[in-house]
Amino acid sequence: MKRKDFLHLTGICSLGLLTLPHIALGAVQDRFTKAQLIGKGNPDITGNSYTQKMHKQTKVAFLEMKSAAAKDNISIEVVSAYRSFERQKEIFEGKYKRFTRQGLSATQALSKIIEYSTIPGTSRHHWGTDIDIIQANTGKRPSSVLQEKHFYGVGPFCEMKVWLTQNANSFGFYEVYTKDVQRKGFSHEPWHFSYRPVSRPMLRAYKKLDIKSILQQEKIKGSEHFSDSFIAKYIKEHILDINPELL
Repeated sequence: MKRKDFLHLTGICSLGLLTLPHIALGAVQDRFTKAQLIGKGNPDITGNSYTQKMHKQTKVAFLEMKSAAAKDNISIEVVSAYRSFERQKEIFEGKYKRFTRQGLSATQALSKIIEYSTIPGTSRHHWGTDIDIIQANTGKRPSSVLQEKHFYGVGPFCEMKVWLTQNANSFGFYEVYTKDVQRKGFSHEPWHFSYRPVSRPMLRAYKKLDIKSILQQEKIKGSEHFSDSFIAKYIKEHILDINPELL
């Protein structure tokens, strides 16, 4: 696949990283604010809907990948991209209320939520670099699209998954929560990809934040059960136990 146009679009950034790596990387890391990193405002986000909002560099790379896939008759559709702190809080608290109403204890509800959903302020979707994607041109769509079984075997999105395995990395996209049996944290998500040129420096900047203090300041339902051990384990397993290519 030809990468000429994509490289031209991102050439200035790439040139800086190649010629002055130590200076360029430091500049990238230093420019992120706490608000950007926890989903409370990011001037680099472009787009006008939850399926179109992405970091501007991520959007360029995604459109290039989408175009290349289309040439192989694979139609990639984004079902979720940038997600604000408030939107993640709605998702998290909605599940917390539902699970506790079903009879789970607070700690049981938290454990169940973080199988797939992040605590507000800790989501990679806050950065605009991560996307949840499915294959659009497959006929009748399952009622619940983000299920592992749909991406393997005879699943409706298996052709796209094979294509991504072969090609996504060349466009800068990497699967975040891999199928590695040794990996802990979030369950395998074959639909979740991250644009490494931006998400890796954002993660490095994010690791410098006092996550425990930030979460304690936010009024999140169930947060009174965020013990020191819970937060330490969550950071180790859910934030950092990901595809090593993204660290």
